[in-house]
Amino acid sequence: MSNPLVVDIHTHVYPPAYIEMLRARKKVPYIHDPSDGGPPRLIILASDDDSSIPVDERGRPVDSSYSDIKVKLDFMQKHGIDCSVISLANPWLDFVGEEQASEWAQKINDDLDSTCTQVNTTVSQTQSARLPRLFAFGTLPLGAPGPEAIADELHRIKTLRHMRGVIMGTTGRGHGLDDPGLDPVWKALEDTQLMLFLHPHYGLPDEAFGGPEVVRRYGHVLPLALGFPLETTIAVTRMYLSGVFDRFPKLQILLAHSGGTLPFLAGRIESCIAHERTFKVNGGTVQGPQRGIWDVLKTNIYLDAVVYGTAGMKAAVEASGGTTDRLLFGTDHPFFPPLSDEDEQWTSVVTNYKAINKTFEKDGDAVAGVLGGNAIRILNLK
Repeated sequence: MSNPLVVDIHTHVYPPAYIEMLRARKKVPYIHDPSDGGPPRLIILASDDDSSIPVDERGRPVDSSYSDIKVKLDFMQKHGIDCSVISLANPWLDFVGEEQASEWAQKINDDLDSTCTQVNTTVSQTQSARLPRLFAFGTLPLGAPGPEAIADELHRIKTLRHMRGVIMGTTGRGHGLDDPGLDPVWKALEDTQLMLFLHPHYGLPDEAFGGPEVVRRYGHVLPLALGFPLETTIAVTRMYLSGVFDRFPKLQILLAHSGGTLPFLAGRIESCIAHERTFKVNGGTVQGPQRGIWDVLKTNIYLDAVVYGTAGMKAAVEASGGTTDRLLFGTDHPFFPPLSDEDEQWTSVVTNYKAINKTFEKDGDAVAGVLGGNAIRILNLK
């Protein structure tokens, strides 16, 4: 299929109000404005907020690509992206206390929906696009006093015109995704049939990589390249072990970064469960998961294609039951930008394009589906 529609389902934005909220903070996460007038810096890791590091050098720069929707649209134009499903990037609202969580969630979700409306109205007037340009995944008030408040916001999000789901971190409300207190949230997701975009957020301790000194030595490579995928794998496995997918069989979850290592380790997880003698199936006392993990992967789980290689792409397809229908293109913009101003296109994006085309080079329909057709069908983007 020539010139397929391209939909980016993994692309982030920090709305201006969110930037200002972080700028007003003095502890992680916060934004610092360097004294030399350079771009603001986001300090998101505890290891970045070290007194031995000059404050103007902590964290990472956050230029206009993080918050200016016009920059997002320019990026889309440059990379042949027809439509983006934008979402707030980590750390979302996980750090906001219960008194303000719901208020901020409503504000950000309304802002995201309003941004989509403004952009799409302009596009419809010019009749130059094959799809609406923007949709969004909403943000949850995970710090709200109880899960019922989170469920209420989910139902409200369902009424917003351009919302197609919600983004959530792998730690949930701070106790993992096997937390029984999240059941009202899973129920609301089932009732609304909103997609849950599950995304990691530095959930593994520095000690997992050898300690804070090792993490600082290698920058963000260890927590990003290894920590994020493992964090996602652990979070979903805990959900599965606790019976979340047995109790809520209609949950629809999109996993960032192609599910981390889950496609590679699903068989090992299944084998270990089968040999766990404390489960009732082996005469024990603990109720293990009733559904098979491969069944969950084929019916409840979708994977983005942010995997940067053919090996991971093929594993994602196998984990989805040998079909490409549950694999969706993403860029992770504005992260992983070009290292040189001379680069016209982002290497991170081009690498994913190449991996998709190489993996499915003999199947044009599969390429078209992964690039955009699947997202249009699954998220009803028409």
